[in-house]
Amino acid sequence: MLKKASKKGSIIVISAPSGAGKSSICNALTGSDSGMVNSVSCTTRAPRDGERDGADYFFIGESEFKRMIKGKKFAEWAKVHGNYYGTPKSFLEKTVKAGKDVLLDIDVQGGISIKKQYADACMIFIMTPDLKTLKQRLIARNKDSRQTIKMRLENARKELTYLKKYEYLVINDKLDEAVDEVRTIIKSQKYKIEK
Repeated sequence: MLKKASKKGSIIVISAPSGAGKSSICNALTGSDSGMVNSVSCTTRAPRDGERDGADYFFIGESEFKRMIKGKKFAEWAKVHGNYYGTPKSFLEKTVKAGKDVLLDIDVQGGISIKKQYADACMIFIMTPDLKTLKQRLIARNKDSRQTIKMRLENARKELTYLKKYEYLVINDKLDEAVDEVRTIIKSQKYKIEK
């Protein structure tokens, strides 16, 4: 007997260099589809203007984060730009079981770690048309110092070397088009043949 499209949710890893638009894409998707939710990560970094605890991140201290590592409470965790970030396992598993797609806006290290634990996770990499465009976007958002922008561009070059670990590449030249492309990829996951 043939089965219909899966009712179980999917784990969708969305990685990109800083400034490529992954958060904007994730927010557009979850804002227009009640079947998709952003994964809320824990972090030791301070909140940025407008960020809310429990909605954007769970802002916790380093000692608490390290306790959670020891307790194996994270599906993945990493130290990025001097701060810890981690995805709580319980949130992921509970949300997927409830039939919702979970979007993980995480770096390449975290994405690879998720894929090792959840083999059916969908891996999407977002990038600007080129590094020059990325630099312009980082400058235009007016959040980072010159030194931080330089570091983010160096990190972007390193992150691009991980492309082969991802299944899909979406070029974010126009946000609406990139959102539609990612939405199409996510919808296609429901029709994959389980092996």
